[in-house]
Amino acid sequence: MARKRYRKRPYSEPHEEFDAERATGGFPARLEAGPGGEPYHVAVSRQTDDTFVCPACGQDIAPRTNHVVAWAAGGLFGEGVAIEERRHWHTSCWGRFGRARG
Repeated sequence: MARKRYRKRPYSEPHEEFDAERATGGFPARLEAGPGGEPYHVAVSRQTDDTFVCPACGQDIAPRTNHVVAWAAGGLFGEGVAIEERRHWHTSCWGRFGRARG
């Protein structure tokens, strides 16, 4: 079964700047240990009409579903690149697979 893809930005359109306030619905991001024990900014996402794919389970995160948004803290190429490479996780998947274990 084919997956729905969200709308791609046409080449002629400028890339939209990331707005952390809008993405997190005003909830501040907290710092947590993530994959590989690296520090990650983690925020609860606002409810949107978009569908995302969870990197842990590969399943769709349905529109209007609360979930976790995580991005590397101070990534190798800077905070701006890390924010653009953020991932949307099911809350339970982040707790099981995204967070570093002991």
